[in-house]
Amino acid sequence: MALLTRSRTRVTPRRKLPPALDSLELTREQRQRVHMAASVLLDYPDAEWFGKLPTVRALIEPLPDPVRAPLVQFIDTAAASTDFERLYVNTFDLKRKCSLYLTYYANGDTRKRGTAMVTILEAYRAAGWEFEAPELPDYLPAVLEFSAMSDSEIASAVLSSHREGVEVLRAALEGMNSPWADIVRAVTLSLPPIDDATRERYLDLINEGPPTETVGLSFLGNLPPFQMREDA
Repeated sequence: MALLTRSRTRVTPRRKLPPALDSLELTREQRQRVHMAASVLLDYPDAEWFGKLPTVRALIEPLPDPVRAPLVQFIDTAAASTDFERLYVNTFDLKRKCSLYLTYYANGDTRKRGTAMVTILEAYRAAGWEFEAPELPDYLPAVLEFSAMSDSEIASAVLSSHREGVEVLRAALEGMNSPWADIVRAVTLSLPPIDDATRERYLDLINEGPPTETVGLSFLGNLPPFQMREDA
């Protein structure tokens, strides 16, 4: 096949996109229950975390089976585990595509991430919240708690604006057969269906990973997880 010259348009074969993800028609209360449960279950599994599992199990009991079942399965897996803390660290702290920090997926190690972080802080304040937590404001469990407890549509908008990152996280966890895939899958089931443009963007992120930049980082400093590495 002859090579195309510079003067001609380069044609790239269209990639096959993954099928559209399922979603459920949930009431506002049901969605709040899913997001609050996921907020707790995606946090670090210390002794206090394990003590919350019975409360979370009761919280999700009224939910429809398609979204309740994966959450129950995760709780059962966690309760039976003897090394869950180490598994959590190996999953979320050491793998770039398993970051729990939403702005990392679209912005990576670049200056743009600082701007994205400020935007999320302003969203909390616009909804009448002040973010006072040891984690950064784009931490997925914090955003899910915001969605569960806020009456403002702004909370839903924050999640929607980072939908690609949530989908990359889901795909990465499912590819690893990680127990946390059940949690993120439940979250995606609670969100509106995604369109082809969004699926195209998250496919790019799955294939290429978050962008990187080594100079001129944001005034916010080294935002986690800047120094991450992939396991061999």
